[in-house]
Amino acid sequence: MQKGYYEMACITISMAKSFKERLSRFSWVNWSEIGREEVLKRYIFEKYLKTGKLAKEENEFCKKIDWHPVDELPLKKEFIKELQKVQKNSYSKKVHSKDINQWFEEL
Repeated sequence: MQKGYYEMACITISMAKSFKERLSRFSWVNWSEIGREEVLKRYIFEKYLKTGKLAKEENEFCKKIDWHPVDELPLKKEFIKELQKVQKNSYSKKVHSKDINQWFEEL
């Protein structure tokens, strides 16, 4: 990542008083951290769209929060068609209780 990447800046966000009151009900949530992560995710996503790559630090961040920019991309039409085929067909064999009992006896 770029030099100065971790330098802190202060951002103020305006919101309706009613919304702020709703957020205050969750006093255990660190809203600043959530905001930081979301801004960083947006930065990483935009960069990934342009380059198709992640820097080491960006990849580590993504692993830490179990997210990847590709998660935000729409599914490819070919993949959707394949999923629809799977939904239409039965790919598993029906098993009867006598078969299960026999299988357990063989164990």
